[in-house]
Amino acid sequence: MKFATIARALACAAGGFLALPSTTHAQGDWPSKPVKIIAIFAPGGSSDLVARQIAQHLSTHYKQQFIVENRVGAGGNIGVDYVAKAAPDGYTFALGTSGPLANNKWLYKPMPFDAEKDLTPIALVGEIPLVIAANPSVKAGNLKEFVALSKASPNALTISNPGKGTIGHLASEYLRFNAGAKVTSVPYKGDSPAMTDAIAGVVDAVSTPVTALLPNIQGGKLKALAVASKARFPGLPNVPTAAEQGIPLEASVWSALVGPAGVPPAIVKSLNDEINKYTQSAEGKARLAALGMVPQSATPAQLGKLMATEAAKWKPVVESAGISAD
Repeated sequence: MKFATIARALACAAGGFLALPSTTHAQGDWPSKPVKIIAIFAPGGSSDLVARQIAQHLSTHYKQQFIVENRVGAGGNIGVDYVAKAAPDGYTFALGTSGPLANNKWLYKPMPFDAEKDLTPIALVGEIPLVIAANPSVKAGNLKEFVALSKASPNALTISNPGKGTIGHLASEYLRFNAGAKVTSVPYKGDSPAMTDAIAGVVDAVSTPVTALLPNIQGGKLKALAVASKARFPGLPNVPTAAEQGIPLEASVWSALVGPAGVPPAIVKSLNDEINKYTQSAEGKARLAALGMVPQSATPAQLGKLMATEAAKWKPVVESAGISAD
């Protein structure tokens, strides 16, 4: 009896070993057909261009097409929702941003998906930090002085932003509720009109991602008060961070690759490893920097934590200001 039991155990073990090559081979076959990366904003914008950079690099590495498809609307929610509801087979991903991956859950009700439950975090790509810049006539040389000036002014200072619920809007409200600044947020429809009115002096300052402002800051048409990131922005090395000025404001538009919940761990690891290699390579750094993006890297677990902590950070700001993007 004992011998029979041992024999059966050995047979099972042998069967398991025989099955291993086919399982490994199946994982090794990925990708065996084109992979879709959803770009959640319109063609030609920075988010779309980053998605195309990543797709091009992955196509070269895996020797299989990674195709970018634009699905836009609802602050990025439409594209990410499409991915959240896709099969988790490793053939549909999204190049998401901090909006649909974190902040939008407080701005859109109801949300069509739960970012923390319905998505697989794969790889952080980079961030475009927010900059607060003022019209040159404003008598403040930095953000600390701007906040002090607002408190001393008889009327609230005005800060334009690219639209209701954007990171520029949230940052302005952060200054009001967390730094005690006496400011009024003025939403516009996009970066350009918000910036144009700051240059013209219609509003006192503008709060928006750095890519839109950089040429006019460098040209002296706007005065950069602070960059809202952990470290100074390489394109504006002389502009201090908000934290350096005693205001712990960190606000950026970060981009990350995500898939539907349940993507096989082997595929997640492979993509994470390859995207991290790209963002930390000389070529990747240069190409992302050309879009105003600071390259980043993270494990899938670290990206998941970022999504959760960013959502928690902005919740009280959205609620205190009563912001709704609906």
